Amino acid sequence: MYVPDAFRVGDADELIAFIAEHSFGTLVSAVNGEPFATHLPFLIDRTAAGTVLRAHMARVNPQWRALEDGDALAIFTGGHTYVSPNWYASRQSVPTWNYVAVHAYGRARIIEDRDGVIDVLQRLTAINEAGFTSPWSIDELEGEQREGFLRAIVAFEIPVSRLEGQFKLSQNRSAEDRHGVVTGLERIGNPQAAEVAARMRASLD
Repeated sequence: MYVPDAFRVGDADELIAFIAEHSFGTLVSAVNGEPFATHLPFLIDRTAAGTVLRAHMARVNPQWRALEDGDALAIFTGGHTYVSPNWYASRQSVPTWNYVAVHAYGRARIIEDRDGVIDVLQRLTAINEAGFTSPWSIDELEGEQREGFLRAIVAFEIPVSRLEGQFKLSQNRSAEDRHGVVTGLERIGNPQAAEVAARMRASLD
C-alpha cells in the first residue's frame, strides 16, 4: 500500500501486536485471475523461524483452492474516523481521515495435518471464548458431528514475508493541531473515534 513516511510504522513487534488485537482481517488473493477477498479471524505467531498467520475458511469457498498459486495479502484495520478542520488552530485546511492499517504478505500453505487443523480451531476458540463463564470448546463436538465440521473447513497458514503498517494519526500536523484533533474526537464519543483519540493521545504524552 502507499504509505507516506510520516505515517509509516516499521516496528514488527508493534505491527504484530496490532494484528493480535485486531485479528479479524481480510484475506485477498487471486481466483481465476481476479481479486478475491474473504473476511476471517486470524491467529498470529512470532517465533525464531519467523511470523506466521493461521486461519480457516469454509471448504465451499473457492478461494482456498488457489491460495498456494500466488502471494496472498491479509489486511487488518483498527479505529478510523473523520477529522474536521474545525479542530485545527486554523480552519484554512481540508478534512481528512485518520486510521490504522497493517498489511501482511506471504505465500499461503494449506494445513493438511489433522492435528494442525484442530490446533487452529482450538486456539481461535480459546482466544475468543476467554472471559466467558463457561467457554465453549471444539472438544464438545463428538463423533460424526465433529468429523462433519472438520470436513467442511480448510485451514491454512501464511508465513509472512513482508509487513507494512500505516498509522495515520495527524503526525504531519503541529502539536497544537494534534491536541485539537484529540479533543474533538473525544467529544464525539463513538468507539471508532475513541480508539483513534487514544492512540493519538499516547503519542502526545
